Amino acid sequence: MSISLYHILGIILSILLIEVVGIVSSKKVKTADDFNRAGGKAGTWVVCGTIMGTLIGGQSTVGTAQLAFTYGISAWWFTLGAALGCVFLAIGYVVPLRRSGCTTLLEVVSKEYGKKAEVLGSLLCSLGMFVSIVAQILSASALLMTLFPMKFYLAAAISCLIMMIYVVFGGLWSAGIGGVVKLILLCISTLAGGIIVLSLTDGYHGLMTAIEEMIGTLVGPHGHVSQEDIQERYSNLFARGAAKDIGSCLSVILGVLATQSYAQGIWAAKTDSVARKGAMISAVLTIPIGAACVLIGLYMRGHYVTADEMEMLSTLGKTLPENIGVMATTAQAFPLFITHKMPEFLGGIVLGTLLITIIIGGSGLTLGSSTILVRDVFMKINPSLKDSSKNLKVSRLTIVGILLMSVFVAATFSGSFINDLGFLSMGLRATAVFIPLTLALFLPRRFKYQWILVSIIAGTVALIISQFMKLPIDGIFVGLAVAAVCCLMGEFTIKN
Repeated sequence: MSISLYHILGIILSILLIEVVGIVSSKKVKTADDFNRAGGKAGTWVVCGTIMGTLIGGQSTVGTAQLAFTYGISAWWFTLGAALGCVFLAIGYVVPLRRSGCTTLLEVVSKEYGKKAEVLGSLLCSLGMFVSIVAQILSASALLMTLFPMKFYLAAAISCLIMMIYVVFGGLWSAGIGGVVKLILLCISTLAGGIIVLSLTDGYHGLMTAIEEMIGTLVGPHGHVSQEDIQERYSNLFARGAAKDIGSCLSVILGVLATQSYAQGIWAAKTDSVARKGAMISAVLTIPIGAACVLIGLYMRGHYVTADEMEMLSTLGKTLPENIGVMATTAQAFPLFITHKMPEFLGGIVLGTLLITIIIGGSGLTLGSSTILVRDVFMKINPSLKDSSKNLKVSRLTIVGILLMSVFVAATFSGSFINDLGFLSMGLRATAVFIPLTLALFLPRRFKYQWILVSIIAGTVALIISQFMKLPIDGIFVGLAVAAVCCLMGEFTIKN
């Protein structure tokens, strides 16, 4: 695929804008508290930008369009779950989190259940966040490989380098202020994309008609698929099964509540009211962004085939109509739509915004994971890291290490659905952190710490095992059930 000079100019303009914001923001960083919590001075939109800068990343955009290409509107569950997570965060968790006097979620757990629970939860939560960082690297790499002729490792290395520049120098100030800039561009971009889809297809009915024709072309040589079957797959919120899709949504809801990156936005706010408003605005804006990405994925299903599908048709001696395009992988659905269906300069700005979206998402998760490791693990090993200058240096080195590791791990997941990695990531964070965090905030001094340790380990192991067993229900239900039973056994022990 070739892109024009106007595309390149638009991309460069968007990237320069957000990188300048990140560098300028670094001037506000004078202490570790500025780096991790913006000094507790953030307003509503910086809180919103901090949350959405991480929440709306590659999984919410590239991943949602990719999943919609294959499963239709059920791809909306990631952003629906993210929005609901922000609502619960605003309503139930803002005040207790801010009143806790902590800097990380695992510090809250540590106050109630001890340092062992803190360190264990930190490691497992960081593992979940690392999976999501890998998903962001995959998203950014797919975008770069779509735009430029390059191999995966080069695309991943470039993505990693941009994330390093962005977050190492600016910390949460750059994630928050840059998130506001990205938020404006992203809302405009996705809204424009959704409008273009509906105008090109004469509404949702025309969109589904195109998909029916395309699926008929693909399966025609092997049999017949009815209109009802296609509608059931692409117009059904539970196309992957109710237990699977509801479980995926639950994973995201609880993952938002158990993720350091979003809590940092809450702690950064000037007041409780500002924190609530920032989280609620994030919820409201996340829903239409997800809907637009679903529409784009559906449009691409009706007008494009993958390289594998094209090869299958060729072996059967069939050719595609001239108006049907071919893409290498389903992950390219979003960037190809922007390149081919939008005015070139606008498309370049949107592509740059999409890259920024992924970069900020990965940067925010990396910052959150680094904060957990430094404060909840490294400082326990080396108390001298409480010194602000040493803490800041180690935080930045940790970020670099996390991103370098993610490049190599991403290579093994290059054929996966990006959103499946996102659901797994959120589930890992939920089983490791959500229950002990919630019990510590709302039911203190009720559960024995030894059983909380068991619940953290057992819940996570149950989730991971269930992912490989292909159970009829989502693994999050198994992981949470096991963790909850362990916690209840701890309460029973205390009562007896």
